[in-house]
Amino acid sequence: MTEVRFLPPAAKYLKKLKDKRLKELFKNAIDKIREDYTAGEAKTGDLSGVFGYDIYYNKTNYELAYTVEYQNDRIIVIIMAGTRENFYEQLKRYMKR
Repeated sequence: MTEVRFLPPAAKYLKKLKDKRLKELFKNAIDKIREDYTAGEAKTGDLSGVFGYDIYYNKTNYELAYTVEYQNDRIIVIIMAGTRENFYEQLKRYMKR
């Protein structure tokens, strides 16, 4: 099975989640991405090479940003997770570092 790695922003956000149902939705999304890395939408422009996966829960849109790396086998790298509000601005700032 495809390996999944979490960068600090994603790991921190997912660890802080208290809502069990939302946590389960993120886990299911990661499982879908693990099976088919094209499940998310490929981003363009500043974020080319990054995929975004939408999760809708409790009238709120959540995002999961990830990339795919190839080292022997495919590795999914979860970059960031969070609510849609200001998500891509934060992601761009993080990617510039």
